[in-house]
Amino acid sequence: MTDATQPVPDGIAPENDPVASMLAVLDLAGSDARTTEDIFTGVSQSMPLGRVYGGQVLAQSIVAAQHTIEGDRFVHSMHGYFLRPGDASKGITFSVDRIHDGRSFSTRRTQAYQDGVPIFSMIASFQDEDPGLEHQAPFPADVPMPDELPDVEAGLVGLHPVSKRLFTDRPVELRHIPSPIYVSVEGEQRPSQAVWMKVRRPIPDSPLIHRAALAYLSDLTIQESILRRHGVPWQTRGLKVASLDHAMWWHRFGRVDEWMLYAQESPSARGGRGLATGRIFSADGRLLASIAQEVMVRVPEDAATD
Repeated sequence: MTDATQPVPDGIAPENDPVASMLAVLDLAGSDARTTEDIFTGVSQSMPLGRVYGGQVLAQSIVAAQHTIEGDRFVHSMHGYFLRPGDASKGITFSVDRIHDGRSFSTRRTQAYQDGVPIFSMIASFQDEDPGLEHQAPFPADVPMPDELPDVEAGLVGLHPVSKRLFTDRPVELRHIPSPIYVSVEGEQRPSQAVWMKVRRPIPDSPLIHRAALAYLSDLTIQESILRRHGVPWQTRGLKVASLDHAMWWHRFGRVDEWMLYAQESPSARGGRGLATGRIFSADGRLLASIAQEVMVRVPEDAATD
Protein backbone atom coordinates (compact mmCIF):
# COMPACT_ATOMS: atom_id res chain seq x y z
CA MET A 1 0.00 0.00 0.00
CA THR A 2 2.94 2.34 0.50
CA ASP A 3 4.77 1.23 -2.64
CA ALA A 4 7.69 0.45 -0.37
CA THR A 5 8.94 -2.59 -2.24
CA GLN A 6 12.43 -2.37 -3.68
CA PRO A 7 14.57 -5.17 -5.12
CA VAL A 8 17.17 -6.52 -2.74
CA PRO A 9 20.73 -6.23 -4.10
CA ASP A 10 22.07 -9.37 -5.78
CA GLY A 11 23.67 -11.84 -3.39
CA ILE A 12 21.89 -10.53 -0.29
CA ALA A 13 19.01 -12.46 1.24
CA PRO A 14 16.02 -10.19 2.06
CA GLU A 15 16.18 -11.11 5.75
CA ASN A 16 19.84 -10.01 5.78
CA ASP A 17 19.17 -6.61 4.17
CA PRO A 18 18.41 -3.98 6.86
CA VAL A 19 17.06 -1.52 4.27
CA ALA A 20 14.58 -4.10 2.94
CA SER A 21 13.60 -4.79 6.55
CA MET A 22 12.92 -1.09 7.17
CA LEU A 23 10.83 -0.80 4.02
CA ALA A 24 8.87 -3.91 4.99
CA VAL A 25 7.72 -2.38 8.29
CA LEU A 26 6.48 0.70 6.38
CA ASP A 27 4.34 -1.48 4.10
CA LEU A 28 1.16 -1.65 6.18
CA ALA A 29 -1.87 -3.79 5.39
CA GLY A 30 -5.41 -2.51 5.79
CA SER A 31 -8.39 -0.89 4.17
CA ASP A 32 -8.56 2.63 2.75
CA ALA A 33 -12.36 2.60 2.98
CA ARG A 34 -13.67 5.82 4.52
CA THR A 35 -15.01 4.92 7.97
CA THR A 36 -15.02 6.52 11.39
CA GLU A 37 -12.04 4.36 12.32
CA ASP A 38 -9.40 2.81 10.05
CA ILE A 39 -7.41 -0.26 11.07
CA PHE A 40 -3.99 -1.19 9.66
CA THR A 41 -1.48 -3.85 10.60
CA GLY A 42 2.28 -4.02 10.30
CA VAL A 43 5.21 -6.23 11.15
CA SER A 44 8.03 -5.40 13.57
CA GLN A 45 11.72 -5.36 12.80
CA SER A 46 13.78 -7.96 14.59
CA MET A 47 15.82 -6.24 17.31
CA PRO A 48 18.69 -7.79 19.33
CA LEU A 49 17.19 -6.70 22.67
CA GLY A 50 13.64 -7.77 21.75
CA ARG A 51 11.97 -4.36 22.03
CA VAL A 52 10.33 -2.47 19.19
CA TYR A 53 12.53 0.41 18.01
CA GLY A 54 10.71 3.68 18.74
CA GLY A 55 11.48 5.16 15.33
CA GLN A 56 9.79 2.17 13.72
CA VAL A 57 6.42 2.68 15.45
CA LEU A 58 6.70 6.44 14.83
CA ALA A 59 7.13 5.88 11.11
CA GLN A 60 4.40 3.23 10.93
CA SER A 61 1.92 5.48 12.74
CA ILE A 62 2.56 8.23 10.20
CA VAL A 63 2.10 5.80 7.29
CA ALA A 64 -1.17 4.54 8.78
CA ALA A 65 -2.51 8.09 9.18
CA GLN A 66 -1.36 9.06 5.68
CA HIS A 67 -3.46 6.21 4.21
CA THR A 68 -6.59 8.03 5.39
CA ILE A 69 -5.62 11.34 3.78
CA GLU A 70 -7.10 12.20 0.41
CA GLY A 71 -5.23 14.21 -2.21
CA ASP A 72 -1.67 15.47 -1.91
CA ARG A 73 -1.56 16.45 1.75
CA PHE A 74 1.53 15.27 3.60
CA VAL A 75 2.45 15.22 7.26
CA HIS A 76 3.98 18.45 8.58
CA SER A 77 3.86 17.82 12.33
CA MET A 78 3.35 15.03 14.87
CA HIS A 79 3.30 14.67 18.63
CA GLY A 80 3.45 11.22 20.16
CA TYR A 81 3.85 9.39 23.46
CA PHE A 82 5.56 6.06 24.01
CA LEU A 83 3.23 4.27 26.45
CA ARG A 84 4.67 0.75 26.78
CA PRO A 85 7.69 -1.17 25.46
CA GLY A 86 6.77 -3.02 22.27
CA ASP A 87 7.62 -6.66 21.58
CA ALA A 88 9.71 -6.90 18.40
CA SER A 89 8.63 -10.53 17.87
CA LYS A 90 5.01 -9.45 17.32
CA GLY A 91 3.12 -7.39 14.78
CA ILE A 92 1.39 -4.09 15.58
CA THR A 93 -2.18 -2.93 14.94
CA PHE A 94 -2.77 0.74 14.12
CA SER A 95 -6.11 2.44 14.67
CA VAL A 96 -6.57 5.82 12.97
CA ASP A 97 -9.28 8.36 13.87
CA ARG A 98 -10.13 10.98 11.24
CA ILE A 99 -10.44 13.95 13.57
CA HIS A 100 -10.73 16.82 11.09
CA ASP A 101 -10.46 17.65 7.39
CA GLY A 102 -10.33 21.35 6.56
CA ARG A 103 -9.61 23.34 3.42
CA SER A 104 -5.83 23.11 3.88
CA PHE A 105 -5.19 20.88 6.89
CA SER A 106 -6.21 17.40 8.07
CA THR A 107 -5.76 16.01 11.59
CA ARG A 108 -5.43 12.35 12.52
CA ARG A 109 -4.96 10.39 15.73
CA THR A 110 -3.12 7.05 15.54
CA GLN A 111 -3.00 4.46 18.33
CA ALA A 112 -0.57 1.54 18.03
CA TYR A 113 -1.58 -1.69 19.82
CA GLN A 114 -0.02 -4.99 20.77
CA ASP A 115 -2.00 -7.66 22.62
CA GLY A 116 -4.95 -5.29 22.84
CA VAL A 117 -3.18 -2.52 24.75
CA PRO A 118 -1.73 0.72 23.33
CA ILE A 119 2.05 1.04 23.10
CA PHE A 120 2.16 4.39 21.28
CA SER A 121 -0.27 7.27 20.77
CA MET A 122 0.16 10.03 18.17
CA ILE A 123 -1.68 13.01 16.77
CA ALA A 124 -0.49 14.39 13.43
CA SER A 125 -1.40 17.19 11.05
CA PHE A 126 -1.26 17.08 7.24
CA GLN A 127 -1.21 20.04 4.85
CA ASP A 128 -1.42 20.87 1.16
CA GLU A 129 1.69 22.45 -0.35
CA ASP A 130 0.99 26.18 0.00
CA PRO A 131 3.08 29.27 -0.83
CA GLY A 132 4.01 31.64 1.98
CA LEU A 133 6.74 33.36 3.97
CA GLU A 134 9.99 31.44 4.12
CA HIS A 135 13.16 31.51 6.21
CA GLN A 136 15.25 28.93 8.05
CA ALA A 137 17.97 28.50 10.65
CA PRO A 138 21.46 28.44 9.11
CA PHE A 139 23.41 25.27 8.49
CA PRO A 140 25.92 24.75 11.34
CA ALA A 141 29.28 26.37 10.71
CA ASP A 142 32.59 24.53 10.35
CA VAL A 143 31.07 21.05 10.09
CA PRO A 144 33.18 18.42 8.32
CA MET A 145 31.50 16.60 5.45
CA PRO A 146 30.74 12.88 5.87
CA ASP A 147 33.50 11.76 3.50
CA GLU A 148 35.98 13.58 5.79
CA LEU A 149 34.95 11.47 8.80
CA PRO A 150 35.91 7.87 9.59
CA ASP A 151 33.38 5.05 9.35
CA VAL A 152 33.80 4.15 13.02
CA GLU A 153 30.91 1.68 13.00
CA ALA A 154 32.66 -0.51 10.42
CA GLY A 155 35.33 -1.41 12.98
CA LEU A 156 33.50 -1.28 16.31
CA VAL A 157 35.43 -2.96 19.09
CA GLY A 158 34.71 -3.34 22.77
CA LEU A 159 30.98 -4.00 22.41
CA HIS A 160 29.11 -7.11 23.43
CA PRO A 161 28.09 -9.04 20.26
CA VAL A 162 24.40 -8.45 20.97
CA SER A 163 24.96 -4.72 21.40
CA LYS A 164 27.09 -4.59 18.25
CA ARG A 165 24.16 -5.93 16.23
CA LEU A 166 22.24 -2.75 17.10
CA PHE A 167 24.70 -0.90 14.87
CA THR A 168 25.69 -3.40 12.20
CA ASP A 169 22.13 -4.60 11.47
CA ARG A 170 20.46 -1.23 11.06
CA PRO A 171 19.61 0.34 7.70
CA VAL A 172 21.30 3.65 8.48
CA GLU A 173 24.87 4.80 7.96
CA LEU A 174 26.15 7.30 10.54
CA ARG A 175 29.13 9.65 10.98
CA HIS A 176 29.38 11.30 14.41
CA ILE A 177 30.79 14.76 15.15
CA PRO A 178 32.98 14.82 17.18
CA SER A 179 32.87 11.02 17.71
CA PRO A 180 30.46 8.23 18.71
CA ILE A 181 29.69 7.54 22.37
CA TYR A 182 29.07 3.80 22.02
CA VAL A 183 31.97 2.63 24.20
CA SER A 184 33.39 5.88 25.62
CA VAL A 185 32.85 9.64 25.49
CA GLU A 186 35.89 11.35 24.03
CA GLY A 187 36.72 15.04 24.32
CA GLU A 188 34.66 17.80 25.89
CA GLN A 189 31.52 16.78 27.76
CA ARG A 190 29.10 19.17 26.13
CA PRO A 191 25.32 18.89 25.59
CA SER A 192 25.53 18.97 21.81
CA GLN A 193 26.71 16.95 18.84
CA ALA A 194 26.02 16.46 15.13
CA VAL A 195 25.51 13.26 13.16
CA TRP A 196 25.61 12.74 9.42
CA MET A 197 23.11 10.03 8.46
CA LYS A 198 21.54 8.35 5.45
CA VAL A 199 19.85 5.09 4.50
CA ARG A 200 22.51 2.68 3.23
CA ARG A 201 21.18 2.38 -0.33
CA PRO A 202 18.58 4.05 -2.60
CA ILE A 203 14.92 3.54 -1.72
CA PRO A 204 11.71 4.25 -3.71
CA ASP A 205 10.90 7.86 -4.63
CA SER A 206 7.56 8.02 -2.78
CA PRO A 207 7.41 11.23 -0.68
CA LEU A 208 5.44 9.30 1.96
CA ILE A 209 8.22 6.74 2.37
CA HIS A 210 10.89 9.44 2.69
CA ARG A 211 8.88 11.43 5.25
CA ALA A 212 8.14 8.30 7.27
CA ALA A 213 11.74 7.12 7.02
CA LEU A 214 12.91 10.53 8.24
CA ALA A 215 10.79 9.96 11.37
CA TYR A 216 12.40 6.51 11.66
CA LEU A 217 15.87 8.11 11.60
CA SER A 218 14.93 10.98 13.92
CA ASP A 219 14.73 8.70 16.98
CA LEU A 220 18.10 7.05 16.44
CA THR A 221 20.68 9.33 18.07
CA ILE A 222 18.83 12.33 19.52
CA GLN A 223 19.25 11.08 23.12
CA GLU A 224 23.04 11.19 22.86
CA SER A 225 23.41 14.93 23.55
CA ILE A 226 22.12 14.22 27.07
CA LEU A 227 24.53 11.34 27.65
CA ARG A 228 27.50 13.20 26.11
CA ARG A 229 27.04 16.11 28.52
CA HIS A 230 27.61 13.76 31.48
CA GLY A 231 30.28 11.52 29.95
CA VAL A 232 27.99 8.48 29.86
CA PRO A 233 28.50 6.08 26.92
CA TRP A 234 25.85 3.62 25.75
CA GLN A 235 28.05 0.78 27.02
CA THR A 236 27.62 1.94 30.66
CA ARG A 237 26.59 -0.99 32.82
CA GLY A 238 23.15 -0.43 34.33
CA LEU A 239 22.27 2.51 32.05
CA LYS A 240 18.55 2.75 31.24
CA VAL A 241 17.25 5.09 28.55
CA ALA A 242 13.67 5.12 27.28
CA SER A 243 11.90 7.62 25.02
CA LEU A 244 8.88 9.23 26.68
CA ASP A 245 7.54 11.42 23.92
CA HIS A 246 8.51 12.68 20.48
CA ALA A 247 7.56 15.75 18.46
CA MET A 248 8.55 16.42 14.88
CA TRP A 249 7.96 19.13 12.28
CA TRP A 250 8.69 18.53 8.58
CA HIS A 251 9.71 21.77 6.86
CA ARG A 252 10.99 20.74 3.42
CA PHE A 253 11.19 17.53 1.45
CA GLY A 254 14.48 15.66 1.48
CA ARG A 255 15.69 12.23 0.48
CA VAL A 256 16.77 9.97 3.33
CA ASP A 257 19.04 7.96 1.01
CA GLU A 258 21.27 11.04 0.66
CA TRP A 259 23.50 12.45 3.42
CA MET A 260 21.71 14.64 6.00
CA LEU A 261 23.15 16.43 9.02
CA TYR A 262 21.34 15.97 12.35
CA ALA A 263 22.41 18.79 14.71
CA GLN A 264 21.41 17.93 18.29
CA GLU A 265 21.51 19.58 21.72
CA SER A 266 20.09 19.10 25.20
CA PRO A 267 18.87 22.23 27.04
CA SER A 268 18.02 20.45 30.30
CA ALA A 269 18.15 17.25 32.35
CA ARG A 270 16.81 16.66 35.85
CA GLY A 271 14.54 14.34 37.81
CA GLY A 272 15.50 11.29 35.77
CA ARG A 273 14.42 12.97 32.51
CA GLY A 274 16.36 14.70 29.78
CA LEU A 275 15.17 16.91 26.94
CA ALA A 276 16.87 16.75 23.55
CA THR A 277 16.20 18.81 20.44
CA GLY A 278 17.48 18.48 16.91
CA ARG A 279 17.47 19.95 13.42
CA ILE A 280 17.95 17.90 10.27
CA PHE A 281 19.59 19.57 7.26
CA SER A 282 20.21 18.33 3.74
CA ALA A 283 23.84 18.31 2.63
CA ASP A 284 23.19 21.45 0.55
CA GLY A 285 21.99 23.34 3.64
CA ARG A 286 18.17 23.14 3.52
CA LEU A 287 16.43 22.71 6.89
CA LEU A 288 14.31 19.57 6.47
CA ALA A 289 12.87 18.99 9.94
CA SER A 290 12.96 19.92 13.63
CA ILE A 291 12.61 17.41 16.46
CA ALA A 292 12.14 17.41 20.24
CA GLN A 293 12.17 14.39 22.51
CA GLU A 294 12.09 13.82 26.27
CA VAL A 295 13.65 10.64 27.58
CA MET A 296 13.88 8.81 30.85
CA VAL A 297 17.55 8.47 31.84
CA ARG A 298 18.65 6.36 34.77
CA VAL A 299 22.38 6.24 35.37
CA PRO A 300 24.13 4.28 38.14
CA GLU A 301 25.49 6.70 40.73
CA ASP A 302 29.11 5.78 40.03
CA ALA A 303 28.78 6.07 36.22
CA ALA A 304 28.27 9.76 35.47
CA THR A 305 31.39 11.91 35.64
CA ASP A 306 29.47 15.15 36.23
